[in-house]
Amino acid sequence: MAHDDDSQALDRAYQPSPGLGVAVSDPVQNPGLPPHRVRMTDKDPKAEKRAERTVYTLFYLSLAGSIWAVAAYMLFPIEDGSLLAIRYNNLFIGLGIALALLAIGIGAIHWSKALMSDKEHVELRHPTRGTDATREGAIEVFEAANEESGFGRRSMIRNSLIAALVASIVPGVTLFRGLAPHNNSGGNPHAGDPVYLLKHTMWEEGQRLVRDPDGTPIRAADVTLGSAFHVIPEDLASLSHHDGYLEEKAKAIVLMMRLRPEQLIETEDRKDWSYDGIVAYSKVCTHVGCPVALYEQQTHHLLCPCHQSQFDVTDRAKVIFGPAARPLPQLPITVDDEGYLIARSDFTEPVGPSFWERH
Repeated sequence: MAHDDDSQALDRAYQPSPGLGVAVSDPVQNPGLPPHRVRMTDKDPKAEKRAERTVYTLFYLSLAGSIWAVAAYMLFPIEDGSLLAIRYNNLFIGLGIALALLAIGIGAIHWSKALMSDKEHVELRHPTRGTDATREGAIEVFEAANEESGFGRRSMIRNSLIAALVASIVPGVTLFRGLAPHNNSGGNPHAGDPVYLLKHTMWEEGQRLVRDPDGTPIRAADVTLGSAFHVIPEDLASLSHHDGYLEEKAKAIVLMMRLRPEQLIETEDRKDWSYDGIVAYSKVCTHVGCPVALYEQQTHHLLCPCHQSQFDVTDRAKVIFGPAARPLPQLPITVDDEGYLIARSDFTEPVGPSFWERH
């Protein structure tokens, strides 16, 4: 009996109190959609026409911005390296690209708000896999979207949008021209050839290896086991920006490390490219040219932070992971009579991304 009394007391304890107002049976009612508000463009054909003109005017304005960006690239060149020229180049190209993208965005939003279908609808959840009927109805959906958006009907909007979108990528393509070498050296037959220009850097026989950026020469005795040095040619340290410092540095930058000599896997033709376990490799990744600046001391791996290509320093900097297509070029080194590290020669292959070698 005592057990039965306890059970009844527990049942009473878990019953909701009438004073709490707990509703246990009435579901939440669907409030439905708010009253539909008819837009002015749906009521007034003149307003609809004005909205249409506004949209394609914005798209043509975007087209004009793209054309201006390309024109600004040519009207405000930066070849002389002056700060004012760089400022004007960045300013006017940036304004053109900003106008092109902003006008496309505003035009698309105005199109959707003022001219596309304004009917509210509720999309119910359904299984992710479409049925055969759903697949067959896909074409009907696209046709309905075309009808509601007016993409096929409103030819001025459609044509101006296509022109604006195509033109919007032209400034970017034009800016890539600045990455290509320029043929401005008179009768030099190799000018403008990226393979030749990237195969020849400021490194040459007898050129000292110096610290980047202060230009301090490096003695072999100062390179401790496991250390890594960012290195440039000695002559580069005295080069000014107007004389092409950045361009030459981008090709000649080197990362130098010291390992135990017995850890190096060297072919016969590269036996004299290192000095007492000290090796030097191009710092420019052979994938897309990012700086390979992360050295894992324990694994002797070099890591490119952009796309995670990894290179094995012990085995001629060969690729062990990632999208890079070939090893990092090695700089042959030795020491001079004073014990300073010097280059035996220039790189024996082009530095940087492999796509430069494609014809």
